Amino acid sequence: MSNTFSQIYIQIIFTVKGRQNLIPSQKREELHKYITGIIKNRNQKLLAIFAMPDHIHLLVGLKPDIRISDLVRDIKSGTSKYISENNWVKEKFSWQSGYGAFSYSKSQIDNVIKYISNQEQHHKKRTFKDEYLDFLKKFGINYNEQYLFDWIE
Repeated sequence: MSNTFSQIYIQIIFTVKGRQNLIPSQKREELHKYITGIIKNRNQKLLAIFAMPDHIHLLVGLKPDIRISDLVRDIKSGTSKYISENNWVKEKFSWQSGYGAFSYSKSQIDNVIKYISNQEQHHKKRTFKDEYLDFLKKFGINYNEQYLFDWIE
């Protein structure tokens, strides 16, 4: 798109189906590289990524020619197939339906990258449910509890 200029930063969060701990830490880098490839193939820019055993955070610089839902669909379907075909789990792997997408300004990017990079430390003190509900509150998103992710209590 000539003469089109944008600056769109989106943090995307989604979870393993059933919130099971199915992403082994020894496979984390491999998953990160695979997702990076998907994002690059869609001509988008990955700024940060971290996969916890049961959920994932991405920070992506988006061009205006792609819908967030299309990118998330491609990431989820591609990684589900990759994880299943490489036998990371006994059954077929899948992500829960839905995702969170939160926008940031350029001045916030360094803090968001640090936040995503420190997920392991962060989750020693705070549950994913608390984290996700805080995102929804902070961004003023109205939600119905029945449409949120499955929670592990």
